[in-house]
Amino acid sequence: MTLSKEDTITMRVLQGLENKSSSVRVQAALAVGTTPDPGFIGKLVERCAIEPDFYVREMLTWALTRHAASMTVPVLLDEVRSERAQARSQALHTLSKIGDRQAWPAITPALLSDADDEVARSAWRAAVVLVPEGEEHELAVVLATQLGRGEHETQLSLSRALIALGEVMSPTLAAATTDPDPRVRAHAIATERLWRDPNAGFESAVEEAKRIVALGEAGQEER
Repeated sequence: MTLSKEDTITMRVLQGLENKSSSVRVQAALAVGTTPDPGFIGKLVERCAIEPDFYVREMLTWALTRHAASMTVPVLLDEVRSERAQARSQALHTLSKIGDRQAWPAITPALLSDADDEVARSAWRAAVVLVPEGEEHELAVVLATQLGRGEHETQLSLSRALIALGEVMSPTLAAATTDPDPRVRAHAIATERLWRDPNAGFESAVEEAKRIVALGEAGQEER
């Protein structure tokens, strides 16, 4: 059987997405995004779940954003329930790039507190993009439960998400600065400092916050 020109191109692109060379995979994803075809959506999403190269994943996400949200969002919503952490993370990342607020109900507290840091970080970023107007305070309350979690990059992601919510998160963040857990207090104080002075840098804000927490604990011990 002789393949049509369109079928030949389709086969070449699909093979390209699975090529051993990351540069070939990038080019294949670029080709799909340049000439969107709904027939590729499933393969793009499938590849996102297993693609090892960050830059290829970014191109896969870009290619998905080039398709109609009405066709990509339902597939991505199924993917955020995947057992594979990378599938959840990349689907959330792509939803944040698409920005369709119909995806908001999928951003559950379970995802916002996912055991995998990359999934949680993607969920935080997606949440601040997709949160409906008027629900920012409730989101801030949920995000604040993750203060003190993880290492530098994870904490910075959460701080940025809270700051992106604006003034509405201020009372919740202020309450966290008196939390019994010193890691939570330090993270909350660092976030406040970064919010008030974006040029301060997160690293210096964290170090200053740790100093403040340590001084506070020393003062309590002397009483």
